[in-house]
Amino acid sequence: MVAPLSRVLAVLLVGLGLCVHGADALSGYQINCGAGGERVAGNVTWVPDGPFVRAGNAAAVPSPPGMPPMLASLRYFPDASARKHCYVLPAARKAKYLVRTTYYYGGFDGGEAPPVFDQIIEGTRWSEVDTAADYARGRATYFEAVVRATGRQVSVCLARNAGTAPTSSPFISALEVVPLDDSVYNSTDFSSYALSTIARHSFGHDASVLSHPDAGDQFNRYWEPYSDGSPVVESQGSVAPAALWNKPPEDVFRRGVTASRGDALELQWPPAPLPKASYYLALYFQDNRAPSPLSWRVFDVAVNGQAFFAGLNVSTAGSMLYGAAWPLSGQTKITLTPAPGSPVGPVINAAEVMMVVPLGGRTHPRDVIGMEGLARGFANPPSDWSGDPCLPVGNSWTGVSCSQGALARVTALNLTNFSVGGSISDHIANLTAISSVWLVGNNLTGPIPVMSSLHHLASLHLEDNQVTGPIPPSLGDLPRLQELFVQNNNLQGSIPIGLNRTSITFKYTPGNNLNQQ
Repeated sequence: MVAPLSRVLAVLLVGLGLCVHGADALSGYQINCGAGGERVAGNVTWVPDGPFVRAGNAAAVPSPPGMPPMLASLRYFPDASARKHCYVLPAARKAKYLVRTTYYYGGFDGGEAPPVFDQIIEGTRWSEVDTAADYARGRATYFEAVVRATGRQVSVCLARNAGTAPTSSPFISALEVVPLDDSVYNSTDFSSYALSTIARHSFGHDASVLSHPDAGDQFNRYWEPYSDGSPVVESQGSVAPAALWNKPPEDVFRRGVTASRGDALELQWPPAPLPKASYYLALYFQDNRAPSPLSWRVFDVAVNGQAFFAGLNVSTAGSMLYGAAWPLSGQTKITLTPAPGSPVGPVINAAEVMMVVPLGGRTHPRDVIGMEGLARGFANPPSDWSGDPCLPVGNSWTGVSCSQGALARVTALNLTNFSVGGSISDHIANLTAISSVWLVGNNLTGPIPVMSSLHHLASLHLEDNQVTGPIPPSLGDLPRLQELFVQNNNLQGSIPIGLNRTSITFKYTPGNNLNQQ
């Protein structure tokens, strides 16, 4: 489990055109949380969030001039009993996705400061959401991660932060999930790690330039402007993004920063200090001059005094360097030192830095199938029954207890007096590590499913429902069963012989129409 990460950079300005820009036919999902219908901005169609979330309330937000449309509404989650609130989106199994969450408070709850809460991605606690500083400046805040889908869905969840603000309602303004090509950030082992974006900048722009509205990033990544006063150069050639693994948009190569001939270029980037961790670091370069057989630009690259790459020969075609797990902490300095005799100084056009986040494990796929099947069978399960059933620790589904480990297992289910309707799905047979099932005092109907695979089941309580049909004979064959309570239902038929053994406490009256064989 990774500790919550405070974002270092990437603040989204209200009115920033960057927020609504996307490449033509942008793939994935662009979700306008709390909206009543579709909104089109630039080339992006923002869809309402209803199909992707089961809980929460929609709210309109006052609109300052120039506010992007997906910041005019939000969804908030006032249910304090829920352990998390999840958006679940279709995905391709083992595909890689860029996930971006955007938050603009707007005083929706009548308070003076935004709530503080956690966000969870694919069962791993990703980061803490604290937007107070940005909101005070009239800004929204976004977070971004790259994660691999373990199944056919991707879940993004919000949860109350027990240590900071346990009574405040989490909220969200927009959610984007965009599939990435295999080559993008492919040096990361996404079966064990996710990437959390700290900064992504295009160099050579000052603060008056807010976005690259024509950047055309096919994955809709945000490349924010950055300038430290170094000399700026304009590009004379074009770059083919497809030739570089991360496929940065051609627009980020239009400008760069440089140093005079013979001088090193030192760049304090990112501007804010970094928490001690491992980072994915990618740097992008292009020789801005017209191609010539007599021109060359060679330099060494160092990060915090450590050699990152020696003898980089940058051409007009563009170059990319990366470090897959580079240790960083505090202020970071990138130094480009020209080779002796180089006719021009070094140049750099853009950079990305992303924290390498260890995944917190996942629930066994068999148990995920079982719990999702139960959720579909119930008419009104608890509102937090979506996302990972067990993880992160402390944010399992209501009534669900789990083991810990790389593959968590569901060990107990207790929804006593939760007013759950519907029926008990046959998928309960997938929960092969479960030892206790208590569904007492609900409105369940239909038959008791076959549970012959639940060899660890010791306690099954179904009393005070409206369950019908016979008792499956296989219940009497469960080796560890010690309690079976089914009174006050509408069961019929014969009592299985196996339930007459003295090791089982079996209660079936009052109610029911059962007889001994």
